[in-house]
Amino acid sequence: MSNDTPAPEKPKLIADELVTTEHEVVIGGQPVRYRATTGLVSLNREKSENDIYQGVGTVARLFVTAYTRLDVEDVAARPITFAYNGGPGSSSVWLHLGTFGPRRVVMGEEGEPLPAPYRLADNEHSLLDVTDLVFIDPVGTGWSRPAEGEKAKVFHGYQQDLESVGDLIREWLGREDRWLSPKYLAGESYGTTRSAGLSGYLQDRHGIYLSGIMLISSVLDFSTVRFNVGNDLPPLLYLPSYAATAWYHRRLGAELQVKPLQELLSEVEEFALERYSRALLKGDRLEADERAAVAERLAAYTGTSVEFVERNNLRITLPRFAKELLRTERTTVGRLDSRYKGVDRDAGGDSFEYDPSYSAIQEPYTAVWNAYVRTELGFRHQPDITYEIIANLYENWDYSKFMGQYVNVADTLRKAMSTNRHLRVHVASAYYDLATPYFATEYTLAHLGLEGELRENISTSSYESGHMMYVRLEDLAKLKEELAAFILS
Repeated sequence: MSNDTPAPEKPKLIADELVTTEHEVVIGGQPVRYRATTGLVSLNREKSENDIYQGVGTVARLFVTAYTRLDVEDVAARPITFAYNGGPGSSSVWLHLGTFGPRRVVMGEEGEPLPAPYRLADNEHSLLDVTDLVFIDPVGTGWSRPAEGEKAKVFHGYQQDLESVGDLIREWLGREDRWLSPKYLAGESYGTTRSAGLSGYLQDRHGIYLSGIMLISSVLDFSTVRFNVGNDLPPLLYLPSYAATAWYHRRLGAELQVKPLQELLSEVEEFALERYSRALLKGDRLEADERAAVAERLAAYTGTSVEFVERNNLRITLPRFAKELLRTERTTVGRLDSRYKGVDRDAGGDSFEYDPSYSAIQEPYTAVWNAYVRTELGFRHQPDITYEIIANLYENWDYSKFMGQYVNVADTLRKAMSTNRHLRVHVASAYYDLATPYFATEYTLAHLGLEGELRENISTSSYESGHMMYVRLEDLAKLKEELAAFILS
């Protein structure tokens, strides 16, 4: 280096900005005392320029809320669960205040929104009695932001997201002395995509072998949910959820409507696998009489008309189904939870104007979170920028790792489970979820390619609700029971 060349600027380290408080909650009839740690954690990385090592600097600050049980004698034996939602672009507020955390948003028994003022309540179904919890907001969500001088796009992509979240997990294990603890991941929606990717990244990059992964409303293979020309998987795999939705809104014929939901779904699944799949594979080679028979059954199972099915060439997309099912009532059904109904300005269109199931939860969760974090948790961010409940990151998300193909992380999970034969996975799915339909998840699990004994490491549970099944109180209790058993087994 020339004497006239200035030395590279030393990277800056930014201190964490954390607040700690102590609380108590009753879970399963037993008091649980816990510490809440809330705020911004610096993500630090080694930096070099022109092969000259510059040191360690902060590249981003991630907003984290951690809950640690206080009456634990052997911390090394205490499980720790890292949780996040999806999007990509969603903060972790949904899992945090909907199901896992010690406090939850008060909704109606079926998940219907209540009028303001909105309320928090102790969550008797929290997982805090069996595992410590760390809720992570990925960069660009919540209050998580790149450090000064760092570009946001560096963090907004499949691989980039794995690295930032995975590296934060490594940091947290070190600074909290939790390397010996059983480690779990819990993700919802795209958070399940992240979890499958992290199962490989944490193993390969940091040598972190997980004890378990909880996948809630899962999507690992995007070919199962992308309604693109030439891709016949989504119409096939969405059909049972369409039938469940039509059954819920009482749009089926009398013979089908009187059947219990499980019986109906078994019938529809068999039809999808045995007859509908063959019809789609035949394409234009499908004979007229067979096409007519399939169209008739599709209309019957979806609560629509043969004419509608034929106009859609036997392939019913989600937006068109959501718009068509209750068209005579001038209402639509929800995407995240098809039990909800909405009203569009244009009742004659072929796609819904908004998702009524998201609208039902957006305001209560937003209002309650912003109050809770500032009061009970005591964190007042300066400057007081918007807490991004859901940021619009998905449109420009970098999937270049999967260039020329559908995003598919199922094989990453398979490899992680094959490498770490103690890794167990629990998958929770809901019948009225039209974002990540349960039959698509079952298809993905059936095509993992795991050897026989490793298949036993996967368990599943099903719910009569939607994408966020925990908004329904009965399913919140069931989800807690299933996941607690999974962690303790």
